[in-house]
Amino acid sequence: MPELPETETIARDLDREIAGDTIVNVAVSHADVLREVTPRTLRTRTIGMTVRRVWRRAKLVVIDLASGDRLVVQPRFTGALLLDAGDLPPTERRYSTVAFTLAGGRLLHYRDIRRLGTVTVMSPTRFASYTDAIGPEPLDPAFTADNFFDVLRGSRQAVKRVLMDQRQLAGVGNIYANESLWRSGVDPSRSARRVAPERAAALRTALVDVLTESIAARGTSFRDYRDALGERGAFAARLDAYGRAGLPCRRCGARLIGTHAVDGRATVFCARCQR
Repeated sequence: MPELPETETIARDLDREIAGDTIVNVAVSHADVLREVTPRTLRTRTIGMTVRRVWRRAKLVVIDLASGDRLVVQPRFTGALLLDAGDLPPTERRYSTVAFTLAGGRLLHYRDIRRLGTVTVMSPTRFASYTDAIGPEPLDPAFTADNFFDVLRGSRQAVKRVLMDQRQLAGVGNIYANESLWRSGVDPSRSARRVAPERAAALRTALVDVLTESIAARGTSFRDYRDALGERGAFAARLDAYGRAGLPCRRCGARLIGTHAVDGRATVFCARCQR
């Protein structure tokens, strides 16, 4: 967390808000979030650079700079990119680790309460080599049901683990793996290679639908996630599985089971509906 819908929301917000603006200063208050660059290198490669566009790859927020470099942020569990026009609450500003001052006067904070996320600058070549290890985007129209079935049948692991493996599929984390498996009626612990083609197609449809719906709702907020404007996502109210262990299944009424046995993460499923 944030997963694909949350980072997509942040990237869209920032592209709308800061594309064309120029970075005029950088303040690093917690250098332990930096990767592959020092505070000095970060300043050298970003100050004076105009933001060309902001986009998402997997769970990364990518800020393209006029130099060709890419400012790459991976929020992980408690990270957020927050715009500050002087009205950001002190509780949010307190956890700022890196602050970029924009020519228009606003600040762009990388706020991270637990400081588990990362900030770096990559050349196009470095970015390509870094992202080559990441799997296809599930929302890419070119990623078909046949492609998805090929991913599943190549693994003996539990299907939920495959969904969350960034080498196999980009951007899917625990929340949306739980939701798509519940929607498609697939047991999270089922071996991926034992998911029949028609059920794989149903799972892909469920995954695309839940990701698209969450983006429309601006993501899922439980505690730390905020969009670039500091607002909470609204999709939590629409979750059918994640966070509902012990409650009735909305499809059949059976009690939802919560376990950590599948992949060490919180897995919630219906033993009656999901096979």
